[in-house]
Amino acid sequence: MKDIFHDNKNTLRHRRYFVVLCLLGVLVPSVLFGFPVDNTPNHSVSERAKRIPIKPVIPLADRNQQGRVFLERADRLWMDEKVSTEFQMVTGNVMFRKGGMYMYCDSANFYEGSGSLEAFGNVRMEQGDTLFVYADELDYDGAAEFATFYGEGASPVRLINRDVTLETYIFYYDVANNLGYYDNNGTITDVENRLSSGYGEYSPDTKEAEFRNNVVLQDLNKKDFRMSTDLLRYNTDTHIANIVSPTVIETDSGTVYSSNGWYDTESEVSELYYRSLVVSNGGSTLTGDTIFYDHVAAFGEAWGKMVLTDSVRQSMLEGDYGCYYQEQDSSFATGHARILEYSRGDTLYMHGDTIRTFLLEDTTHIVAVYPRVRFWRVDIQGLCDSLSFLERDSTLYMHRHPIVWNEARQVFGNIIMVHFNDSTADWAKLPDFGFVAEHLDEEFCNQISGKEMIARFADGMMSELDVNGNVEVISLPEEKDSTFNKIVSAESSFLKANFNKEDGTVQKIKMWPESPGTVTPLYLAKKSIFHLPNFQWYEALRPKDKDDIFNIPPEMEALLKEPDPSARKRKVN
Repeated sequence: MKDIFHDNKNTLRHRRYFVVLCLLGVLVPSVLFGFPVDNTPNHSVSERAKRIPIKPVIPLADRNQQGRVFLERADRLWMDEKVSTEFQMVTGNVMFRKGGMYMYCDSANFYEGSGSLEAFGNVRMEQGDTLFVYADELDYDGAAEFATFYGEGASPVRLINRDVTLETYIFYYDVANNLGYYDNNGTITDVENRLSSGYGEYSPDTKEAEFRNNVVLQDLNKKDFRMSTDLLRYNTDTHIANIVSPTVIETDSGTVYSSNGWYDTESEVSELYYRSLVVSNGGSTLTGDTIFYDHVAAFGEAWGKMVLTDSVRQSMLEGDYGCYYQEQDSSFATGHARILEYSRGDTLYMHGDTIRTFLLEDTTHIVAVYPRVRFWRVDIQGLCDSLSFLERDSTLYMHRHPIVWNEARQVFGNIIMVHFNDSTADWAKLPDFGFVAEHLDEEFCNQISGKEMIARFADGMMSELDVNGNVEVISLPEEKDSTFNKIVSAESSFLKANFNKEDGTVQKIKMWPESPGTVTPLYLAKKSIFHLPNFQWYEALRPKDKDDIFNIPPEMEALLKEPDPSARKRKVN
């Protein structure tokens, strides 16, 4: 019995040793890895269903360590030495935590030493109550604090930050700097816009996003809006797109081309730099060093070498500053303002301190240039204090000391009206005094003045001239040998002159009723009879070329301050 008792005691002792060893086998891995370990994964389904989720046993103080990843929850944890001893495998309701960031998944490989993990199935990352990332898989590098999310099939990776949603199939997230990006196509959508690109990055802290390669911004509320570029910066809070590369903006009112500037997608206004171009659907274009453009009002302002072109009217408006209202078909320019009209082969260049184009209530289009107007074209030059052109009746009005030159001829009066037919002058009228002078040499000019003048043109050349009331004439008839030896002066009530269509020379002059005239040989003529009372030769004021229109001679300034020529004393017949 003693031996049996002794044997039984030994047997019990051995059993105690065996139990202790078993406990050590369970507790040691638990201390090492932070959780009770199940090295017998082949439990039945019913047994696994009864298991209680594993609770962490790491001391609470340790779980507040900054930068460390903790496994907070899992239904099952084990290690497969045949696969690797570097990571633990966890499944079922898995939750990891790093500071205030939580990561959830169906299963994961957890590298506790480095704080890295590989997560699979229903991956979700949460940071506070404003940032969420959803994916199929996640690779997290604990040392670099860098996460890579993967989507699959109909389930792309989704980042949701308040009202911002980012979608792609591979998403990289720099946890340390709170910056995410994709490089294989993706989209970012907020309450205003949807942006797609080959590469995109987003900062939840600053709300700043940068897009590269085939960037397209589409307004969610306006189907006809589209912005295309290869590099764009955008703020999801302000909804402002910063243009930093060649960009095309297409709207219902036109198209914008710019390489630098910004566009507020909420208010639909933009400020554009570096000679950006605004093209309206009506055919007008606006460019300048700086442009402010309201896409809703279709209104644009430009500073610095502003150019506004009208392809329909074949004209161009320039200035240091200018603006354009597309709906009202009106424009404004000042500061070296110049308008160009190129409907004919030769371009007409016109300058004034201010140039305006606008529509009247009856839709009549008007061009107004004022003050100190000067214009130049190869075949015609002129000046006045103000000028207007009415598109309805195709008539040009020149006010206050208008002067027009054509080759050797000079015409001036109180008002000059010119009518155009298909951009070519067909008649001109001086309704309140007119004076025509044709320069022959330094001392002599043919001259005609009268109360009213009407000139008609054919193929750009004067064909007829009618003068009504107070007609005065001084002429030097050309002899057969092309010399001048007499001066003729005459007065009458009416005059009609016909001109050669080839060279513009006078063919015939008729004056009525008949009135006496004088013929004086040149060698007997005194200089006092060489000119009519109101004669002035303004050659010093004549624009020399398209750039000289900006030069205002002192003589012109003085002339514009004088009373109209009609105020000068004249004889009355």
